[in-house]
Amino acid sequence: MRLLSFRNEAAKTVAMMPLQISCHPPFLVVDLGAPHRVLSWSLNRPGFVTARSIAWLQVKEDDLADADPAALIEGKMAAAGHGGAVGLMTSRDIRKHHRGEAVEGDVSADCVATVGLANAGRVGQPRAMHRAGTINFAIRVSRPMKPQGLIEALAIAVEARTAAILDLGWRVDGVAVTGTGTDCVAVAAPDLPDGDIYAGQHTPVGAAVGRAVYDAVRKGAGEWIAERRGA
Repeated sequence: MRLLSFRNEAAKTVAMMPLQISCHPPFLVVDLGAPHRVLSWSLNRPGFVTARSIAWLQVKEDDLADADPAALIEGKMAAAGHGGAVGLMTSRDIRKHHRGEAVEGDVSADCVATVGLANAGRVGQPRAMHRAGTINFAIRVSRPMKPQGLIEALAIAVEARTAAILDLGWRVDGVAVTGTGTDCVAVAAPDLPDGDIYAGQHTPVGAAVGRAVYDAVRKGAGEWIAERRGA
Protein backbone atom coordinates (compact mmCIF):
# COMPACT_ATOMS: atom_id res chain seq x y z
CA MET A 1 0.00 0.00 0.00
CA ARG A 2 1.28 3.46 -0.93
CA LEU A 3 0.19 5.07 2.32
CA LEU A 4 2.03 8.33 1.76
CA SER A 5 1.18 8.86 -1.91
CA PHE A 6 -2.41 10.11 -1.68
CA ARG A 7 -1.57 13.67 -2.64
CA ASN A 8 -2.98 15.72 -5.48
CA GLU A 9 -0.59 17.89 -7.43
CA ALA A 10 -2.15 19.16 -10.67
CA ALA A 11 -5.45 20.77 -9.81
CA LYS A 12 -5.93 24.17 -8.26
CA THR A 13 -8.81 25.37 -6.15
CA VAL A 14 -11.24 27.52 -8.09
CA ALA A 15 -12.81 30.68 -6.67
CA MET A 16 -16.47 29.68 -6.49
CA MET A 17 -19.53 31.84 -6.77
CA PRO A 18 -22.08 31.16 -4.02
CA LEU A 19 -24.64 28.55 -4.96
CA GLN A 20 -27.79 30.14 -6.33
CA ILE A 21 -30.79 28.21 -5.03
CA SER A 22 -34.23 28.72 -6.53
CA CYS A 23 -37.22 27.06 -4.89
CA HIS A 24 -40.45 27.36 -6.82
CA PRO A 25 -42.49 24.16 -6.38
CA PRO A 26 -42.41 21.69 -7.94
CA PHE A 27 -38.77 22.56 -8.69
CA LEU A 28 -35.77 23.22 -6.48
CA VAL A 29 -32.87 24.32 -8.70
CA VAL A 30 -29.22 24.75 -7.71
CA ASP A 31 -27.24 26.89 -10.16
CA LEU A 32 -23.59 25.80 -9.96
CA GLY A 33 -22.43 29.11 -11.46
CA ALA A 34 -20.50 27.57 -14.38
CA PRO A 35 -20.28 24.27 -16.25
CA HIS A 36 -19.30 21.43 -13.91
CA ARG A 37 -18.41 17.80 -14.26
CA VAL A 38 -21.16 15.88 -12.50
CA LEU A 39 -21.30 12.23 -11.49
CA SER A 40 -24.59 10.73 -10.35
CA TRP A 41 -27.12 7.99 -10.92
CA SER A 42 -29.75 10.58 -11.86
CA LEU A 43 -32.77 9.29 -13.76
CA ASN A 44 -32.43 11.76 -16.62
CA ARG A 45 -28.65 12.35 -16.91
CA PRO A 46 -26.79 9.52 -15.15
CA GLY A 47 -23.06 8.86 -15.14
CA PHE A 48 -20.43 11.44 -16.07
CA VAL A 49 -21.99 14.54 -17.64
CA THR A 50 -21.36 18.26 -17.90
CA ALA A 51 -24.05 20.47 -16.40
CA ARG A 52 -24.54 23.93 -14.98
CA SER A 53 -27.42 23.08 -12.67
CA ILE A 54 -28.98 20.34 -10.57
CA ALA A 55 -32.75 20.27 -10.14
CA TRP A 56 -35.14 18.47 -7.80
CA LEU A 57 -38.65 17.64 -9.01
CA GLN A 58 -41.21 17.27 -6.23
CA VAL A 59 -43.82 14.62 -6.96
CA LYS A 60 -46.75 13.05 -5.17
CA GLU A 61 -46.99 9.34 -4.54
CA ASP A 62 -49.99 9.17 -6.88
CA ASP A 63 -47.81 10.56 -9.70
CA LEU A 64 -45.62 7.46 -9.47
CA ALA A 65 -48.37 4.85 -9.34
CA ASP A 66 -48.34 3.87 -13.02
CA ALA A 67 -45.57 6.08 -14.35
CA ASP A 68 -42.08 5.37 -15.63
CA PRO A 69 -40.02 7.55 -13.23
CA ALA A 70 -37.36 8.32 -15.84
CA ALA A 71 -39.92 9.37 -18.45
CA LEU A 72 -41.80 11.40 -15.85
CA ILE A 73 -38.82 13.47 -14.73
CA GLU A 74 -37.49 13.92 -18.28
CA GLY A 75 -40.84 15.24 -19.49
CA LYS A 76 -41.47 17.52 -16.53
CA MET A 77 -37.96 18.99 -16.58
CA ALA A 78 -37.92 19.56 -20.33
CA ALA A 79 -41.31 21.28 -20.18
CA ALA A 80 -40.05 23.61 -17.44
CA GLY A 81 -36.81 24.47 -19.26
CA HIS A 82 -34.56 22.36 -17.03
CA GLY A 83 -33.73 19.68 -19.59
CA GLY A 84 -29.96 20.26 -19.30
CA ALA A 85 -29.94 19.90 -15.52
CA VAL A 86 -29.07 16.74 -13.64
CA GLY A 87 -32.44 15.76 -12.19
CA LEU A 88 -33.36 14.38 -8.78
CA MET A 89 -36.89 13.40 -7.79
CA THR A 90 -38.44 13.53 -4.34
CA SER A 91 -41.78 13.39 -2.55
CA ARG A 92 -40.35 15.58 0.23
CA ASP A 93 -41.55 19.17 0.40
CA ILE A 94 -38.69 20.87 -1.44
CA ARG A 95 -39.12 23.99 0.69
CA LYS A 96 -37.62 21.88 3.49
CA HIS A 97 -34.20 21.60 1.90
CA HIS A 98 -31.05 21.91 3.97
CA ARG A 99 -27.49 23.06 3.31
CA GLY A 100 -24.13 21.98 4.58
CA GLU A 101 -20.88 23.86 3.98
CA ALA A 102 -17.30 22.99 4.88
CA VAL A 103 -13.80 24.30 4.23
CA GLU A 104 -10.64 22.21 4.55
CA GLY A 105 -7.43 24.01 3.69
CA ASP A 106 -8.05 25.69 0.33
CA VAL A 107 -10.98 23.41 -0.57
CA SER A 108 -14.63 24.29 -0.03
CA ALA A 109 -17.68 22.06 -0.39
CA ASP A 110 -21.38 22.95 -0.51
CA CYS A 111 -24.22 20.46 -0.15
CA VAL A 112 -27.98 20.83 -0.68
CA ALA A 113 -30.20 17.99 0.52
CA THR A 114 -33.83 16.96 0.78
CA VAL A 115 -34.42 14.13 3.22
CA GLY A 116 -37.31 11.77 3.78
CA LEU A 117 -37.04 8.40 5.49
CA ALA A 118 -40.41 6.81 4.73
CA ASN A 119 -38.63 4.32 2.46
CA ALA A 120 -35.71 3.77 4.86
CA GLY A 121 -34.02 0.44 5.42
CA ARG A 122 -30.70 -1.14 6.25
CA VAL A 123 -28.21 -1.94 3.52
CA GLY A 124 -28.12 -5.62 2.63
CA GLN A 125 -31.61 -6.28 3.96
CA PRO A 126 -34.11 -5.90 1.08
CA ARG A 127 -37.58 -4.75 1.96
CA ALA A 128 -40.59 -3.78 -0.10
CA MET A 129 -41.10 -0.08 -0.83
CA HIS A 130 -44.34 0.83 0.89
CA ARG A 131 -44.18 4.62 0.53
CA ALA A 132 -42.22 7.25 -1.33
CA GLY A 133 -39.53 8.82 0.82
CA THR A 134 -35.90 9.30 -0.09
CA ILE A 135 -32.64 11.17 0.44
CA ASN A 136 -31.49 13.32 -2.47
CA PHE A 137 -28.49 15.61 -2.33
CA ALA A 138 -25.99 17.40 -4.52
CA ILE A 139 -22.48 18.33 -3.44
CA ARG A 140 -20.21 20.86 -5.17
CA VAL A 141 -16.48 20.91 -4.49
CA SER A 142 -14.17 23.78 -5.42
CA ARG A 143 -11.41 21.69 -7.02
CA PRO A 144 -11.54 20.13 -10.49
CA MET A 145 -11.68 16.33 -10.32
CA LYS A 146 -10.63 13.63 -12.75
CA PRO A 147 -13.11 10.74 -13.20
CA GLN A 148 -11.48 8.58 -10.51
CA GLY A 149 -11.50 11.53 -8.14
CA LEU A 150 -15.21 12.11 -8.70
CA ILE A 151 -15.89 8.42 -8.09
CA GLU A 152 -14.05 8.55 -4.78
CA ALA A 153 -15.79 11.81 -3.81
CA LEU A 154 -19.13 10.11 -4.52
CA ALA A 155 -18.14 7.23 -2.24
CA ILE A 156 -17.20 9.66 0.53
CA ALA A 157 -20.51 11.50 0.11
CA VAL A 158 -22.50 8.27 0.44
CA GLU A 159 -20.47 7.28 3.51
CA ALA A 160 -21.21 10.67 5.08
CA ARG A 161 -24.93 10.25 4.39
CA THR A 162 -24.90 6.86 6.09
CA ALA A 163 -22.99 8.19 9.10
CA ALA A 164 -25.53 11.02 9.52
CA ILE A 165 -28.47 8.60 9.45
CA LEU A 166 -26.83 6.13 11.83
CA ASP A 167 -25.98 8.87 14.32
CA LEU A 168 -29.65 9.87 14.50
CA GLY A 169 -30.59 6.32 15.44
CA TRP A 170 -33.76 5.99 13.35
CA ARG A 171 -34.97 2.38 13.38
CA VAL A 172 -37.40 0.40 11.25
CA ASP A 173 -38.68 -2.91 12.61
CA GLY A 174 -36.08 -2.64 15.36
CA VAL A 175 -33.14 -2.28 12.95
CA ALA A 176 -31.03 0.87 12.56
CA VAL A 177 -31.41 2.20 9.01
CA THR A 178 -28.56 3.36 6.77
CA GLY A 179 -30.47 5.12 3.98
CA THR A 180 -33.43 4.54 1.70
CA GLY A 181 -33.93 2.29 -1.28
CA THR A 182 -34.33 5.23 -3.64
CA ASP A 183 -31.58 7.66 -2.60
CA CYS A 184 -29.83 9.66 -5.32
CA VAL A 185 -26.55 11.58 -5.07
CA ALA A 186 -24.80 13.99 -7.44
CA VAL A 187 -21.22 15.23 -7.03
CA ALA A 188 -20.05 18.26 -9.03
CA ALA A 189 -16.62 19.77 -9.65
CA PRO A 190 -15.44 22.61 -11.96
CA ASP A 191 -15.14 21.51 -15.59
CA LEU A 192 -11.45 22.28 -16.15
CA PRO A 193 -8.68 20.34 -17.93
CA ASP A 194 -6.71 19.24 -14.86
CA GLY A 195 -8.18 17.63 -11.80
CA ASP A 196 -7.51 15.81 -8.56
CA ILE A 197 -7.38 12.03 -8.72
CA TYR A 198 -7.84 11.43 -4.98
CA ALA A 199 -10.75 12.41 -2.76
CA GLY A 200 -10.50 10.01 0.18
CA GLN A 201 -10.76 10.78 3.87
CA HIS A 202 -7.08 11.81 4.05
CA THR A 203 -7.48 14.58 1.45
CA PRO A 204 -8.89 18.10 1.85
CA VAL A 205 -11.52 17.28 -0.79
CA GLY A 206 -12.71 14.19 1.06
CA ALA A 207 -12.79 15.95 4.42
CA ALA A 208 -14.76 18.92 3.08
CA VAL A 209 -17.21 16.74 1.15
CA GLY A 210 -17.76 14.49 4.15
CA ARG A 211 -18.53 17.31 6.58
CA ALA A 212 -20.78 19.23 4.21
CA VAL A 213 -22.86 16.16 3.33
CA TYR A 214 -23.04 14.98 6.93
CA ASP A 215 -24.33 18.34 8.14
CA ALA A 216 -26.95 18.75 5.41
CA VAL A 217 -28.30 15.20 5.67
CA ARG A 218 -28.32 15.20 9.46
CA LYS A 219 -30.28 18.46 9.56
CA GLY A 220 -32.74 17.20 6.97
CA ALA A 221 -33.21 13.80 8.61
CA GLY A 222 -33.50 15.38 12.04
CA GLU A 223 -36.31 17.62 10.83
CA TRP A 224 -38.14 14.68 9.21
CA ILE A 225 -37.84 12.58 12.39
CA ALA A 226 -39.01 15.46 14.56
CA GLU A 227 -42.09 15.86 12.36
CA ARG A 228 -42.97 12.19 12.71
CA ARG A 229 -42.46 12.14 16.45
CA GLY A 230 -44.51 15.30 16.80
CA ALA A 231 -47.33 13.75 14.82
